Amino acid sequence: MFVATVIVSILLAVMLCGSAFVKLTRREPFVQGYAAIGVPDSWLPWLASALLAGAVGLIVGLWWGPIGIAAAVGLTLYFLGAVGFHIRARDWKNLAAPLVMVALSVVVLVLRVFGL
Repeated sequence: MFVATVIVSILLAVMLCGSAFVKLTRREPFVQGYAAIGVPDSWLPWLASALLAGAVGLIVGLWWGPIGIAAAVGLTLYFLGAVGFHIRARDWKNLAAPLVMVALSVVVLVLRVFGL
């Protein structure tokens, strides 16, 4: 089952890098979306850094399990926060993306914790 851990970890890491890229390049439609749910523009570099750190943690975690677990916990909390921002703003049309990311983060966490 470690194959599943590798696949989901790499998939999530790639998605995280894409999300970080959008934040760092400040793509206008996305920046407007973040502002609409209450995320200040000044937070974007920090959020991108957290995503990139999570991606690195997932990949390193494939060789050293505790790092993968820490990354999965951090990403789960990050995306639960994102879900909260979307719900608070009643932004139902954009809620799917953070829900998918939190689900993948939880899957990685479960796979890592149970050594699969």
